[in-house]
Amino acid sequence: MIRLCNAGKLLLLCCLLPAAATAQQLFELPAGTETQWISLENPTGAKGKGGMENKGAKGRAAEWVKPGERKVMMDYEGAGTINRIWMTIIERSPASLRSIYIEMYWDGAEKPAVAVPLGDFFGIGLGRRTPFQNALFSDPEGKSFNCVIPMPFKKHAKIVFVNESKHNQLLFFDVNLTKVKKHPDNIAYFHAYWNSSDNNQLGEDFEILPEVSGRGRFLGTNLSIVPDRIYGDTWFGEGEVKMYLDGDKEHPTLAGTGTEDYVGSAWNLGPFAQLYQGAPVVDKQKGQYAFYRYHIPDPVYFQSSCKVTIQEMGGGGRDKIRAIAKAGGKVKPISVMTQQGLVKLLEEPNYPDYTDDRFPADEWVNFYRVDHYSATAYFYLNKPQNNLPPLAPLAQRLKGIL
Repeated sequence: MIRLCNAGKLLLLCCLLPAAATAQQLFELPAGTETQWISLENPTGAKGKGGMENKGAKGRAAEWVKPGERKVMMDYEGAGTINRIWMTIIERSPASLRSIYIEMYWDGAEKPAVAVPLGDFFGIGLGRRTPFQNALFSDPEGKSFNCVIPMPFKKHAKIVFVNESKHNQLLFFDVNLTKVKKHPDNIAYFHAYWNSSDNNQLGEDFEILPEVSGRGRFLGTNLSIVPDRIYGDTWFGEGEVKMYLDGDKEHPTLAGTGTEDYVGSAWNLGPFAQLYQGAPVVDKQKGQYAFYRYHIPDPVYFQSSCKVTIQEMGGGGRDKIRAIAKAGGKVKPISVMTQQGLVKLLEEPNYPDYTDDRFPADEWVNFYRVDHYSATAYFYLNKPQNNLPPLAPLAQRLKGIL
């Protein structure tokens, strides 16, 4: 929540979220704060320094960023909280939105807390843009990028736009922040991490968020899946999301029941977008799916570590699984739903193999498979740097896009 005390001190807790900002009375006038907008029309956000070019007319709304160029959008000294980021670019193909990435640095850290492909960062994976709105991101007409995640910093903030695409990009942006005199010592810094599966083995879970060390809050994820076409029309989304908290090893503390369940839906998933959960991209023809789930009403806190994974698992009938295996696809049945209940194949070594005709032909079989996964994980951490690997190189980021 956001709470403004009489002395005007802005108290930022690690549960700071825009959806909870309604708890703040809109008519309150906090002391010691100042609103600033950072854009090309006022790069520093300084008082009385906006729109100075072209004699006050529209003088510098946008700027070209060449391929291979890094554009510093914001380099700010002082304490504050970023409340909103808006931006757009001229060439928004899926390949460009994976090739361009955004970096964010807090309080002079050498390593970015955020290094995520542009399209994925702003709420939908696979570089797909479609009109949507949720509690954290929006794209009103499928051509802009809006983020309202609060991002506090104590002494310095830097945001960098990195163009690794093949195109000159005309960049428009503004970063809206509240300047404060000082933050409390226990604020949490915003982080985001992008990951993708790269030659995962059968039965190996995909890491939405590799283990991160520190105290914080897992805010949620947008998750994308490109099913391998060798699996035909079998369902890919039986994988359970698991969250390993504070030293969990073999088994997690938090475990879901399936992919479509995690994003709040159920069988025969279709496209939808809601405040905290959605599936904006359900493209069966192209074989692309993009979901999101944000833990705002159901916070996930951790005290020393957090890792979030999802099983690469699907479902289908016996004969379809046989056909997949015959065609060279990777399959490993793990359970079958019979009229008598769920048979746990990993615990029933004497149960007939799916190649055996005694294996039921008309029942639902859950099986390990290998598809292409990618995800952006959002979290708060009690330090401006994290221990996660750097952003994957361009060739890996473009897998599943081209």
